[in-house]
Amino acid sequence: MKEIIGYIREYFRYLDKKLLVLCTVQTAILIFLNYHDRLEFQLTTNQSLIWTQFAGHTILFTTAFVLPYFYCWLILKKKFFASKLFIFLLVVGPVIFSLKMALLTRLPFSNDPNWNEYWNQVYSWPARLLIVVSILLLLWGIFDNDQPFYGHATKNFKWKPYLLMLACMVPLIAAAATQPDFLAMYPKIKSVLHLDNSIHLTWLYKLLFELSYGSDFFGIEIFFRGFLILAFIKWAGMDTILPMACFYCTIHFGKPLGECISSYFGGVLLGIVVYNTRSIYGGLVVHLGLAWLMEIGGYIGNASY
Repeated sequence: MKEIIGYIREYFRYLDKKLLVLCTVQTAILIFLNYHDRLEFQLTTNQSLIWTQFAGHTILFTTAFVLPYFYCWLILKKKFFASKLFIFLLVVGPVIFSLKMALLTRLPFSNDPNWNEYWNQVYSWPARLLIVVSILLLLWGIFDNDQPFYGHATKNFKWKPYLLMLACMVPLIAAAATQPDFLAMYPKIKSVLHLDNSIHLTWLYKLLFELSYGSDFFGIEIFFRGFLILAFIKWAGMDTILPMACFYCTIHFGKPLGECISSYFGGVLLGIVVYNTRSIYGGLVVHLGLAWLMEIGGYIGNASY
């Protein structure tokens, strides 16, 4: 744990405070526009855009991700825009995640609409993970194969600090699990699936759903902490962390407001860890563990589930 605290101190000693203020203000504005004016909904349902889900998310994610690098260029006089490869990856990043959000992966699993809904959701998270990882493997193989695949370094990895961090979150989750907006969102099986009372899911079906749900976090860690940090590190160094955190916050639009706000700071923390360790596994322990703890809190709070 002392090692992680040291990483955080080193980062904030290095960090330009003007850059931090600009990125934080940008994130605050986007959060306000989303929760006050439904920014994400407006963009992804705008019929003037072709393939509205994809185009709307691309606009949102590109704004969140590219502007912080522009601030770096403006304030720190960084010259990474001189690299065509950097610009290519900067554009491709938001496109990849927008594609993940917009893909229609529905298949006719069952004639029963409830079971069809269930199996499509269980299938869709791993399917999208496979697509994202395949694209990242292609980019890594072409441009970055001089390092382990985006964050898959296990040398000298220590589990204990991340388990302690996760344990510290238990009281906060327990408190959150008493709040109506949290219980309306968790467990995900309640808010994602719209099943009527004619279908009863046993614990085995719920477990399968949770494993599928967990696979999504694996993809998120590879993309945000692996790709968005380690593919850009050769140009921007520690300055990769804030743009990633700004982008990461926007994928939480639609979640409870407190969760969305905390995702920005959590993104910074996990980015610091990956920058120093070159491994996504610590972040995966915290992120996936946190997600499943929230699920447990949701099941307990919604006793009927």
